[in-house]
Amino acid sequence: MTVGEAGSRSARSGSQPERLEETMRGRLGRECVYVPSCRFGLFVALRHWCPPGGRVLMSPVNDDVIFFVVLAAGLRPVQAPLNPFDGSIDVDAVPEETWGSLSAVLTTNLYGNPDPAPELRSRCDASGIPLFEDGAHAIGSAVGGRPVGAWGEASVFSLSKHAGAQAGGILSLADPSLAEEVRATCDELLAPPRPASELAYFLRPYAEAAVRGLGLRRAAWATLGLLGLTERDGIRMPLRPEELTRAVAAAPDLAAHDPWVRVDMHTYRLASGPLRLRRIRRRLGRLDEVLRAYRDGTELLLSTRWARPGEGSEAQPLFRVPLLVADRDAAIAALARRGIVVGYLYDPPLDDYAGKEFTDPSPAPAAARWFARHALPVDPLRAEEAVAVLERSGARPAGPPEDLTRPGAPADGPGPARD
Repeated sequence: MTVGEAGSRSARSGSQPERLEETMRGRLGRECVYVPSCRFGLFVALRHWCPPGGRVLMSPVNDDVIFFVVLAAGLRPVQAPLNPFDGSIDVDAVPEETWGSLSAVLTTNLYGNPDPAPELRSRCDASGIPLFEDGAHAIGSAVGGRPVGAWGEASVFSLSKHAGAQAGGILSLADPSLAEEVRATCDELLAPPRPASELAYFLRPYAEAAVRGLGLRRAAWATLGLLGLTERDGIRMPLRPEELTRAVAAAPDLAAHDPWVRVDMHTYRLASGPLRLRRIRRRLGRLDEVLRAYRDGTELLLSTRWARPGEGSEAQPLFRVPLLVADRDAAIAALARRGIVVGYLYDPPLDDYAGKEFTDPSPAPAAARWFARHALPVDPLRAEEAVAVLERSGARPAGPPEDLTRPGAPADGPGPARD
């Protein structure tokens, strides 16, 4: 270790980022690096392990921001076949020729439901490629006797979700010797903190509480739309293919993809100031209490007639529980009338959204289409209210899909596609 490295480590010792890292290190049993957001940490991991032009297997039912992070890293997304009931990667349905072409695999752990990390770990080892775990929704979930995030070369977590800090993330590393190198890469990519952003972050919870207390949530969203401050007209952000083609040609380049990667979080690469870090630390300190509440709500939702079939194991503390309903739009409307907002929808799947120009499509797309159309992600913290609303509205469970995982199966309601 050089004198400069020793000084850097000493300066970090006992700092707020170091305390956050220590907390997550205790949860995962792995080295952890604080990052301003999950998407930022994922970009750093992809750039560290994957050569430009590499191919990354990922879920087509995923946040479009993550898709653009993969493109920003100079990589080609390859959409995986899915289990139609929980949106996890169907390892056995991935063609053998695909495994031989990959540079990495990226899990989603959608809504906290774990992807089959032990099987993916085995396949990655056989192919000599890294496994990355996106644990944004799964900070309290486990698979194969380990926490989600303890299987891959790297994993990323959001402190905005379960912890409710509205900022911050963790990049976890299997090899602790890489921590200083990764921190140096993060420092190169970070934008300096801005006092105005810190103040806005500090005031946001009070403003949101005022909006809720005055019953102005709908009016506030309408005003934001009129002022052009919302970035999504629908579930997916506008693709803007001509602009995206130019950005892809410049990759790997985070700045070129910033118009897509920053959507819903313009501070994703902004260094965290003291106000932000203190609030994140307080929220993370309550995480176990919050996870218990999420687990209780998950148990209730999984006991309903809209839950995925075959659920019998101990409930995970899911961030959202994807109930499977026949008419999701009607269910969303019924919940909205009671002030229950449904978010975290990922429809259409990424291959239908982006087309062959920007991604390799899934060999069995119908399962992802069925799940994306029928999944109603319900907040476990509002489980009792949501169940009561759905019962009163007469929401019907989605009919079971037929053989959707077989490559070449009939498409079930595809979204718009580009050839």
